Amino acid sequence: MSEQHATLLKKARERLVEDRRAFAKIIAAREKTVDARARFVELQATIEAIDRAIEDEEGSQGSV
Repeated sequence: MSEQHATLLKKARERLVEDRRAFAKIIAAREKTVDARARFVELQATIEAIDRAIEDEEGSQGSV
């Protein structure tokens, strides 16, 4: 079961990385940078939270 959760989290992470790249392009083009920076930081924090959740799920596979 933990493997399924880890897989789902990895897919969610991939999607968020795509979104983060899109906001990086906006920032690089200097368009709407205030909103883009805030969203970029928000996405990065979420990605880091997902990374921790993946580690937790993968770590719990051995303890089940």
